[in-house]
Amino acid sequence: MKYRGFLGASLLALAMACGSVGAAQAQSISQALAAAYDHAPDLQAALLSAKASAEGIVQAKSGMMPTLGASVSGSQNASLVGGNWQSGSSLTTGLSYSQTIFDNFRTEAQVEAARASAEVAEHQIRNAEQNVLLEVVQAYMSVLSGRELLALRQENISFFQAQVQAAQDRLDVGEGTRIDVAQAQARLAQGQAAYQASLGSLQTAEATFQRLVGVRPQGLSTSHQYSNLIPRSLDSAISEAEIGHPGILLAKAGIRAAQAGSDAAQAGFGPTASISGSVGTSWTGPSGGPQDGIRGSLGFEVRIPIYAGGAIGSAVRQANLNQIKSEVDAMSAYDQVREAVISAWTGIQSADAQISAAQAGVSSSNTVLDGVIQERDLGTRTTLDVLNAQADLTTARESLINASNSKVVATFALLSAMGRLTATDLGLPVQVKTAVPYTQAVEDVWQELRTIAE
Repeated sequence: MKYRGFLGASLLALAMACGSVGAAQAQSISQALAAAYDHAPDLQAALLSAKASAEGIVQAKSGMMPTLGASVSGSQNASLVGGNWQSGSSLTTGLSYSQTIFDNFRTEAQVEAARASAEVAEHQIRNAEQNVLLEVVQAYMSVLSGRELLALRQENISFFQAQVQAAQDRLDVGEGTRIDVAQAQARLAQGQAAYQASLGSLQTAEATFQRLVGVRPQGLSTSHQYSNLIPRSLDSAISEAEIGHPGILLAKAGIRAAQAGSDAAQAGFGPTASISGSVGTSWTGPSGGPQDGIRGSLGFEVRIPIYAGGAIGSAVRQANLNQIKSEVDAMSAYDQVREAVISAWTGIQSADAQISAAQAGVSSSNTVLDGVIQERDLGTRTTLDVLNAQADLTTARESLINASNSKVVATFALLSAMGRLTATDLGLPVQVKTAVPYTQAVEDVWQELRTIAE
């Protein structure tokens, strides 16, 4: 009876862990991905970072833009002279203008570097997007396989309870032994422990799912329509990844930024020219003064660096080293992407083989178990033989669950390695996160006079 009590508690825990299937709404992989896309803090952080990088373009452009300013100053003074109080006031207004008209093309290089950096940040959004979506798929499948394993462990408990009862009944009529009962009870205890371990793993997986997606998992299913995005050959997958993976595009933009940085550093050796001007008025009261009225000025300045303590040469060497590093980083990115594609591709092939083997193992183990039970009932097999046959069946079924889970995860891992695990490629019903519109808005040189939507 104590085993039946455990069975009732286990069924209750299973119902609580999996939710009410009848009342729950189905939650497909696509729905989970769309919910996670809107919920993920990492994606929002990457978007904000890209917008912040776009501001670097405006700041770089300002190097060749005019600077205008206005000033107003005034004073009131009083003095005691010869026993008489004297007072006066003054008011000065002015407008100032300054602009660099030539800096040896340093500003142009800085603008190019800023644009490349903004492009890097945009590709980082796509990279973060792929990481988030792949993590969601892994969490989704962990919950789904965890629930299947939990149900399997529950079936094991029911089976072992039946074997304990059968062994006890045979002992009561003198056909069995206490060893048979003890062996069945030991397997039941192991099954109960395995069930509790599966329940704990499932609850952890559900917590991870809720953290990523924002809701509890309900009505999960392995069905999806994304396998048609997988190319027919490994070479095609590698070629597609080398063209469109955000990690590679990011590395290419990084090279552009480093090259522009090197150009900007080289420009430090050249001359710069600037112009400046001002216009203003002054007034002193109450009687005025000889300098009251309107005045203005206009001037220019040319600077040629002669010696800067080694700072300019050091900046050039540093920029050149950063450019070389960016090219090495790009080579590393190519290698990493290629490795990820091959790993995911072989993972799919391996999962297919494991699924076929596990299906054959489940079919064979079912047949063996039925035969061993019949032979045990005829007295030619022992309870231990039945328990071992059940263990073999359980192992085969677990292998099938794990292989099926691995197949789905490897499919999405390949899409990620190819750079196609994005909301656009998957057709998710979401508003794609991108900083491009913001970048286009802030590139307006007169943006300080208008409000930019964030």
